[in-house]
Amino acid sequence: MATLPLTGAAHQVSSLYKFSEQLEATDNFPVLFLGHGSPMNAIEDNEFVQGFKKIGQTFEKPKAILVVSAHWETRGTFVTAMEHPATIHDFGGFPQALFDVQYPAPGSPALALETQSLITKAEVHLDDKWGLDHGSWSVVKHLYPNADVPIIQMSIDYTQPASYHYEIAQQLLELRRKGVLIIGSGNMVHNLRMVAWDKLDTTGYAYEWASIANEKMKQFIQDGNHQALIEFRKQGKEFDLAIPTPEHYLPLIYTLGLQEKKDDLVLFNDNSVAGSLTMTSLKIG
Repeated sequence: MATLPLTGAAHQVSSLYKFSEQLEATDNFPVLFLGHGSPMNAIEDNEFVQGFKKIGQTFEKPKAILVVSAHWETRGTFVTAMEHPATIHDFGGFPQALFDVQYPAPGSPALALETQSLITKAEVHLDDKWGLDHGSWSVVKHLYPNADVPIIQMSIDYTQPASYHYEIAQQLLELRRKGVLIIGSGNMVHNLRMVAWDKLDTTGYAYEWASIANEKMKQFIQDGNHQALIEFRKQGKEFDLAIPTPEHYLPLIYTLGLQEKKDDLVLFNDNSVAGSLTMTSLKIG
């Protein structure tokens, strides 16, 4: 993984200062977990897309966005730090119209530096090679279709347990106080190997294990029982089927790590797709 070349400590300090000055203290900004589902949600107008649009209308426009997407896994933790992140089409077998989509939002090297400076539990590397994958742009485009909000991504270190990701998220709380919208993008229940392909158009269809896992997850979330969600491998066979690999689940852990006791909680897009996927999404704060 290539990282940005060093440009001098003085320049970095200056960028951090300017960014902090720009992001004046505000009330805590909301945090989102978005069940992003199929890349086709980027160009379709369905109930989930409408849910993304509606939730985006419930709070003011952020000064910047930080996304933790299921689709950027790395060894180590990275943040994108380029001025103009590319729109990455990291999928195959979809219509050309989907590959034609571009989301030309500006990046924010200064927000990348701020994020790097806030996290002390891990070494955070600056990246100039990634961009915005579909876990990011396919949902953010419905919140801000004009692509006029600076956006960066933070990677998921696949070598680390859920507790590591939760603790990193807690260190980003200061960004909520500076008007930054932090989004975890994945799916709470995500088992592609068990998708019921004949039920793709039957919204609400769920295998029993998927429904049980989703209901338990929601109950833990509503009860504020984050430890049970961090220890998801102790929650039984339904969780094992719902989370065969953790990359789509861990963005939820980042969102929960940013929750404070006073925060309101809203569940939306709470529906199943194709038996083994759920689109359940959260707004915290």
